[in-house]
Amino acid sequence: MRALWILFFKITGWKVVGSLPNVNKYICAVAPHTSNWDVIIGMATRSILRIHGAKFLGKSQLFRAPFGWFFRMVGGIPVYRDERHDMVDQVVSVIRSSDKFILAIAPEGTRKKVTKLRTGFWYIARAANIPIAPVGFDYKKKEVIIYPALYASEIDADLHELMEFYSGITGKNPELGL
Repeated sequence: MRALWILFFKITGWKVVGSLPNVNKYICAVAPHTSNWDVIIGMATRSILRIHGAKFLGKSQLFRAPFGWFFRMVGGIPVYRDERHDMVDQVVSVIRSSDKFILAIAPEGTRKKVTKLRTGFWYIARAANIPIAPVGFDYKKKEVIIYPALYASEIDADLHELMEFYSGITGKNPELGL
């Protein structure tokens, strides 16, 4: 599939700028998430960069028939937003028990317009002591931009730094971006 994704990027004019951390465990915080096309760009990027076994969190409705099997096959983990499940603790437990774990997550938590990032990804990274690799899908420049990784230290400062990075990224639907 990698050759097809490379061809897809070449035909559509997309490119990857920057590099992911060279560690076995990290969180890719991908924003702005404004379109279902983000999944396609993400899958292409994952294949092109040879990121094997990456997981992502998705709303539980995606994992129902008829396509639930597909989302699980490509690394999806369902999130049940209508109930409290201590998702941070669950994910941290899985990370700690794994030799390699890469989690791609949309820090806004939705494709709708938001003005701030949700914090679950930050708490996961801090509790698991793994870096956050900020990634932006810039549809205007047709670039997947990878910002230097950071370790969770002080939530307000970290979220401010991430918002600064994401504010320069144009999503597929810019009116829904951060």
